[in-house]
Amino acid sequence: MKLSKFKYELNEKKIALYPAENRDESRLMVLNRANQTIEHRLFKDIIDYFDNEDVMIFNDTKVFPARLYGNKEKTGAEIEVFLLRELNREQRLWDVLVDPARKIRIGNKLYFGNNDLLIAEVIDNTTSRGRTLRFLFDGPYDEFKKTLYELGETPLPKFIKRPVQPQDKDRYQTIFAKHEGAVAAPTAGLHFSRELMKRLEIKGIDFTYVTLHAGLGSFMNVDVEDLTKHKMDSEQIWVRNEACETVKKAKENRKNICAVGTTVMRTLESSVSTQGHLKPFEGWTNKFIYPPYDFRVANRMITNFHLPYSTLLIMAVAFGGYNLIMEAYNSALKEDYRLGTYGDAMFII
Repeated sequence: MKLSKFKYELNEKKIALYPAENRDESRLMVLNRANQTIEHRLFKDIIDYFDNEDVMIFNDTKVFPARLYGNKEKTGAEIEVFLLRELNREQRLWDVLVDPARKIRIGNKLYFGNNDLLIAEVIDNTTSRGRTLRFLFDGPYDEFKKTLYELGETPLPKFIKRPVQPQDKDRYQTIFAKHEGAVAAPTAGLHFSRELMKRLEIKGIDFTYVTLHAGLGSFMNVDVEDLTKHKMDSEQIWVRNEACETVKKAKENRKNICAVGTTVMRTLESSVSTQGHLKPFEGWTNKFIYPPYDFRVANRMITNFHLPYSTLLIMAVAFGGYNLIMEAYNSALKEDYRLGTYGDAMFII
């Protein structure tokens, strides 16, 4: 599979700028791999496709306000800083992206907030775009973190071309978000409302959770024609014993196992034995799933409609098959489905 196969004609007007009014009332396209059929439903209808003791696996990562706007010392030039991950708690070191990157050098100081509430010093150039910042803050850690997050903004993807609004703080977060550390929401999980979760629970669906702190790697376009040459950024994952036991029981009883999102699928496939057993794991993954690929844990996946050339679209093709997925995207464009993070959902069975 070459990268050029993953192009479709994207009309930017189809990218959802806002979420559906109710989480579970976005549209749902159901793809049946066995029959090669496509159905059009509402997301809350997903309950019709599950039976007692089937399993849904969610990503319980929590997004933090990762986008900051500051000014460079002396020139006052506005600089956008995107917090990627905390490197050292005691020294207040963070791995960040800066924009525009060409204006920032080691030793530069950046000022954030009214009256320069927070100051950071650039101490390392890790990549052409990335930097390491040391925040200069004398108070206790909790006070520093509170200040940092008050200055930060919900990190909507750049393709959502509008200012961040107060409601994004809630809607760019799943209702089961628990472990903080992501700079991108696990978008398939955004469709689940409390009411839908309750109805699924009453029907006897088993829920379990893994954690993948989504970074920007998933959103960076692949820019090599040969997919085997693409390198994913590493992201931190946790697979706990409870998830392993739930999956083991479902497999023994021949129940359906649904990965709610590409982040869940990557996490599962990063911690599975050659025999198909999910194992507890805490660490990092840079797994890039592209066709052909033999999936060993989940036999179903919920995902959104992704942008051309994205690792997310490529994974959906690996799971659903090239012809069916590309037909689904053509159908989505014709039927006015909403694309992207706040858009509609696809369910591949």
